[in-house]
Amino acid sequence: MIASRQIYQLGLAWRNPSILRRLEFLLESQHWSRAQLQAWQLERLRALVRRAYDKSGFYRDKFDSAGIHPADIRGLDDLVKLPCVSKSELLAEGRRIQLRDLRQTHFYSETSGSTGQPLVFHRNQEWDAWHRASVFRGYSWYGVQPWDRNGYLWGYNFSPWKRARTALLDGLQNRFRLFSYDDQEIRRFARKLRHATFLGGYSSMIYEVAKALNQHGPPDRPLSLKLVKGTSEKIYESYQQEAVAAFGRRITSEYGAAETGIIAFECPSGRMHVNLETCLVESVDQQIVVTNLVSDSFPILRYELGDYIQYDESTRCVCGREHPIIHEVTGRIGKPIFGHQQKYPSLTLYYVFKNLAMEHRLLLNYQAVQHQAGRMELKLEGSLDDDSRQRLRQELRKYFHGDLEVTLTENASLRSTSRKKQDFVTSLA
Repeated sequence: MIASRQIYQLGLAWRNPSILRRLEFLLESQHWSRAQLQAWQLERLRALVRRAYDKSGFYRDKFDSAGIHPADIRGLDDLVKLPCVSKSELLAEGRRIQLRDLRQTHFYSETSGSTGQPLVFHRNQEWDAWHRASVFRGYSWYGVQPWDRNGYLWGYNFSPWKRARTALLDGLQNRFRLFSYDDQEIRRFARKLRHATFLGGYSSMIYEVAKALNQHGPPDRPLSLKLVKGTSEKIYESYQQEAVAAFGRRITSEYGAAETGIIAFECPSGRMHVNLETCLVESVDQQIVVTNLVSDSFPILRYELGDYIQYDESTRCVCGREHPIIHEVTGRIGKPIFGHQQKYPSLTLYYVFKNLAMEHRLLLNYQAVQHQAGRMELKLEGSLDDDSRQRLRQELRKYFHGDLEVTLTENASLRSTSRKKQDFVTSLA
């Protein structure tokens, strides 16, 4: 335990020495009154608006067109005077939004591309520190330290050298992950969970592992996990039933996005508290609009994230925290892709297209549709040349092998009848 803690803290100091200082602040501010929290928010908001207006041509043009000046923001209620920003605007205007300070290190970041195309930007040190400290504060509510042994159900890549590199980095962070869904690897993962303190990852992946464990019967040694954290996708009650049976506890919700940071974290009393210290949340016709108060290097102001929420500013949680509550988030629904023989997490598509972008500079806007097991239609916005088409086919084979027949539909319309366009649409259970 001591060695793991020391290695992790050395890693934090090397990556970003501000993280632990921000965590110390958040552990104190979580006991503030609502008035104290709102005063803090107003100070951060006014500074962010001024910086965006002065430094970003995109925001200056947007504010001027709306007849808004930073001096008009005198209180939190004035936030509605600012125009909303869409994901398509961030994608199109990223270069005019990105602000770089050469005195600070900046960290590459991207969204998962749930709307069909990833957003790429850079966080500065302060933003990175606030983001990670917010996650660590959520852990602290469950008696978990970030260096504790943990299982990780997140990204994976079948390239042998990348898998080895990922395993090495995981080892330095005292974590282990699942690289495939075959029975042998799931059982191996379950054995490691016996010595873990917490488990985290995509909600649908946690569900699939829980279901597999329950089918194999209870583990030889009971699990003693303090926290099972699900993120990025909606957590269904059916997920919870399987999780309780497999892990002995429900899945705790962490709600956020790469560009917004942590929006809310569920406390042990079962309420998702908005992370007021780093973000402002509005509910506009039940659609969440987020202002990231620490996004100095890529300002996020009144951003239409695309999720629909049940937002509650009046209820006070029994845990004593005065941060508002998000009762439910719709959207981000993650269902598996069905092959002829196996199932695959829908986030597999993210890694297919991420690899194409990172390794071949091939940026594709896509949407996958499945109505029959073993077959999937992949809709592409625009057309491909023969070389790009071959690279896409190769990447799909790397992840799905011969288990999934994929039909490419080029120059397709990617409109969706649902509230939020998804990268994967399925009618299968």
